[in-house]
Amino acid sequence: MITGVNHITLVVAEVPRAVTFYTSILGMSLRAQGPCSAYLESGSLWLCLEQGTPSHRADDSHIALSCTAEDFKTLCARLTDWRQWKTNRSEGASLYLLDPDGHKLELHLGSLESRLAHYRLSPPDGMQVF
Repeated sequence: MITGVNHITLVVAEVPRAVTFYTSILGMSLRAQGPCSAYLESGSLWLCLEQGTPSHRADDSHIALSCTAEDFKTLCARLTDWRQWKTNRSEGASLYLLDPDGHKLELHLGSLESRLAHYRLSPPDGMQVF
């Protein structure tokens, strides 16, 4: 049985540039760094960055990151001119952005329970909430 997310690994073109984005802009803590990889932490999230050649699919696959409402406002202000890949049309405040290597990220205020409560009140066509 799956009990949660263990870690996320992203391939990045330049580890130092990616570390700067995730620490200075998103506020993660750098826990270890070598010439070809780095390990960051934020809450229970363990993020590994590996040097390589990133490639991206043209779909909505992405990583959603949680933050407090206060931090969400701060991050949105900090990321005003950052590259975004989607406009929020779902329950809860979200900002959809690309990291320096084009990985799709979402900063999201909400939880699975808030999303399901929203669907119970306004279910999209064909959606069943269990």
